[in-house]
Amino acid sequence: MGISPAELSESDLHDDPNAPVKATVAGRSPTQIALARLRSDKVAMACAIIVVVFVVIAVFAPLLTKLFGVQLDAGDPVRDLDATNFPLFGPPDHGFTWKAPLGIAPNTADDNLAEWFYGARTSLFVATVSTVASTLIGVVIGLVAGFSTGWADRFINFIVDVFLSLPFIMVALAVAPIIVSRFGSDPDKLVFWQFTALLLVLSLLTWMTLARLVRGEVLSLREREFVQAARVIGVPTRRILFKELLPNLIAPIIVSISLGLPAFVTAEAGLAYLGIGVVGVPSWGQTINKAVNFFDTYPLYLYAPVFGVLILVMALNLLGDAVRDAFDPKTRR
Repeated sequence: MGISPAELSESDLHDDPNAPVKATVAGRSPTQIALARLRSDKVAMACAIIVVVFVVIAVFAPLLTKLFGVQLDAGDPVRDLDATNFPLFGPPDHGFTWKAPLGIAPNTADDNLAEWFYGARTSLFVATVSTVASTLIGVVIGLVAGFSTGWADRFINFIVDVFLSLPFIMVALAVAPIIVSRFGSDPDKLVFWQFTALLLVLSLLTWMTLARLVRGEVLSLREREFVQAARVIGVPTRRILFKELLPNLIAPIIVSISLGLPAFVTAEAGLAYLGIGVVGVPSWGQTINKAVNFFDTYPLYLYAPVFGVLILVMALNLLGDAVRDAFDPKTRR
């Protein structure tokens, strides 16, 4: 005698190995969806690989110099340069040699490949630290300004307007001679304070755009039901800012970081070219500054740092555009 479907219990249905299994539908967060879009973008992945390669070069610059058999600040002008202060081996007058793959610098005989490796480290370090510091300042001030009302909001907006009125290049030009005149007698202190001044100028004069963006987002979010409910039940303001509002601002913050990195790489190189950056530490901008006068006779001396800046900035910009499109589908073409 057969068993009718009505007599089957729920457990019996689940124990049947031939019973169809319903597929579980897993939800995805907006961040997971954005990362999936990013992974499907071949240009973004290629640019990410290029950026990773530059990061590896910057981190392992000492090991790479040993691997290629080159050294930093080890050149001897008397031994390696001729009477016109040009290299006795390698480019531009001699053939390629593994002793100096990119040649050596006129006047100083410093190895250009070692300078290039350490220049990548300087550029990425300055760009990363400046981006992190500028982002932290902009996010905190934007959160406080957007959540505040009355005089506090007006005061913060006034501070933002003051910093926006400060000309970036003029401030950098004013700070550089002050540092040199104050610490020029001690080379170690001079390098430290030049580095510190450069990071402060880049960080303190670039946070305002992100602060205004975060403030605008917070102004719309603070009236939402989840924020009002948190205020009604007595959640502290600090927790509302960093636990309720901040997670909803991840997308614009990530976009700001991805677009800020190439800007800081370019800014560091430009300031070093103008003589405002760090003196005594290898930098692509300083190499470009020294190589301009030798462009006609020694073009490789200039091309190496220029192409380094060009490739890194282009990769970061394309990756930043891809990140922006992934986190904001409305901007996708």
